[in-house]
Amino acid sequence: MKNKQALTGILIILICLYNFNLRAQMPGAKIGSFDLFSDVGAPEIPGTASYGEPSQMYHLTGSGSNIWFGKDSFSFLSKKMNGDFILQTRVRFIGEGHELHRKTGLMIRQSKSSNSPVVACTIHGDGLTSLQYRIAPGDTMKEIKFTIKGPNVLQLEKKGTTFTMSVAHFGEVYEVQKIENMNLGTDLLSGLFICSHNNKFSEEVEFTNTRVFNTAPAELVQYKTYLGSLLEVMDIATGQRSVLASSDGSWQAPNWTPDGKTLIYNSSGKLYNFDLATRESTLLNTDFVSKNNNDHVLTFDGKQLGISSSADENKGQSVVYSVPVTGGIPKKITAESPSYFHGWSPDSQFLLFTGQRNGDFDIYKISKDGGKEIRLTDAKGLDDGPEYSPDGKFIYFCSTRTGKMQVWRMDPDGKNQTQLTFDALNNWFPHVSPDNKWIVFITFPKEVPADSHPFYQRVYLRLMPVAGGEVKVIGYLYGGQGTMNVPSWSPDSRRIAFVSNGNF
Repeated sequence: MKNKQALTGILIILICLYNFNLRAQMPGAKIGSFDLFSDVGAPEIPGTASYGEPSQMYHLTGSGSNIWFGKDSFSFLSKKMNGDFILQTRVRFIGEGHELHRKTGLMIRQSKSSNSPVVACTIHGDGLTSLQYRIAPGDTMKEIKFTIKGPNVLQLEKKGTTFTMSVAHFGEVYEVQKIENMNLGTDLLSGLFICSHNNKFSEEVEFTNTRVFNTAPAELVQYKTYLGSLLEVMDIATGQRSVLASSDGSWQAPNWTPDGKTLIYNSSGKLYNFDLATRESTLLNTDFVSKNNNDHVLTFDGKQLGISSSADENKGQSVVYSVPVTGGIPKKITAESPSYFHGWSPDSQFLLFTGQRNGDFDIYKISKDGGKEIRLTDAKGLDDGPEYSPDGKFIYFCSTRTGKMQVWRMDPDGKNQTQLTFDALNNWFPHVSPDNKWIVFITFPKEVPADSHPFYQRVYLRLMPVAGGEVKVIGYLYGGQGTMNVPSWSPDSRRIAFVSNGNF
């Protein structure tokens, strides 16, 4: 009887898997974030597409003669998009393949017609990488070749009539090419493609970390109008991302509780507990403190929460409070403002914050009971984001004192201030892993002012050894303010939580 039950269970699982793949391949079936799977240009071997959870991976197969000259033949997973938008993915060919010029990547296409105008972020089997485009129906395809070979991180952006292709080997910053003054019209088919370059064979490809979303319009006023939010977690070793939940509004700055069960995030001035098991959110009570910004941080033992909030008694400027992690009536810590909280000492006796005093932003610490604040930095420029290492030996922070925003370290008394990053980008909010081995931080492009960390930017999440050294990109995303302002490491130092943005 037990054997029969086991066999019945296996049969049910196989039927479910079969039905899942069948639905995924049926015309008109929704597949993950995409609405349409089609074979363009009548390839001889029909393609397939499927999407799976919890991997959040897309799997495509397809044949097709080519995507070149005046017409194309390939398989395409797409959705209609309008306005300005971005496609992102991480891609991997499966197997050695049959043709050096098999190709895959991201595509924005006017129609399913084989001779349609198109822009494609194209990766070939031999590593050739190019921005390919056809301006008018039936025109010969043109291309801009990259120097990089075989990248696996891809991004294709439409902004007006400009199309920008960004590619990288995972861990590196993007190499970028663009074309301008190309009007593809509206209701564009946008998504993932596969072409075997030979109708006798079918090729396979996998896509992970795939996102398709509209970006902020030029008229968007920050802090008044918001795009949607994705609450995500990432494995820092692999860069694999998983979406846990989404909102049409602005979710910001998730903390990971030390027991590994909950993320605490900010939305519209309130704090919420996100249960990782049930994936449900509940309000965290902070009583009269109802204008919380995204600077909330837990004590190392997880018992208390430091928060910053605009206070009417301080003319609407930010004040630091503490409150039990279970919620309650907050205790006011700082007398002067504005003060923006960022970290606790490992023994929970001191709070670190950034304060603006006499026109300059510096880093201060103060007793958990309030009282006199102690100034730790006095360099000209913005010092921000202070955070203790888990062993209490150092405070990490970011500073513009040498031009760009860079990661720094100092002793707990403010001595021996040492710069750790030295590039042309802007590196914000260093967070030390619980095992005291790594620092993760968010990087804004060099075009963003060094003293600014706005919403809705093309940012990197980057990783470096805690003592300084080689910096590696682990996340390529659209975000910025609120993405990772606070410590967001999992207790085992293997994952981070963060928020990405866009209208999905």
